Amino acid sequence: MSAVQRRLARFNRTFANRFVGPVLTRMPGFGAVLHVGRKSGRVYRTPVKVFKRDGNYVMSLPYGPQSDWVRNTLAGGGCELHTRGKLIRLDQPHVFTDPQQSVVPAPLRPLLRRFKAFDFIELRPVDADRSTTAPVRP
Repeated sequence: MSAVQRRLARFNRTFANRFVGPVLTRMPGFGAVLHVGRKSGRVYRTPVKVFKRDGNYVMSLPYGPQSDWVRNTLAGGGCELHTRGKLIRLDQPHVFTDPQQSVVPAPLRPLLRRFKAFDFIELRPVDADRSTTAPVRP
């Protein structure tokens, strides 16, 4: 991650996410990931750009797969996604690189290319009958 990306990530985490996050969860293509801290056990909320693919949810990782929310999601085996007024439990996280950005709608590819966002995480919705883990939030 470049120095500019680190500064932007820090600014977003400290300020922008608190103000923009609640609005974005209502807009198409956006959501907020609820994840549990690996060390603190605290629940965190991180705004994300989200796409659907074959019934799964894919999120772009403009700050890379080493972002805290990605590491927390991987360590916890999943997360919850708040999008379009719904709360969806997700599991089976899988991080992958897609230089062609084939999982992204064509009109958004130039923007994500500009941010060098070629990394993604894909998660599967949890079916109520196969759920064995507790939800992120009580």
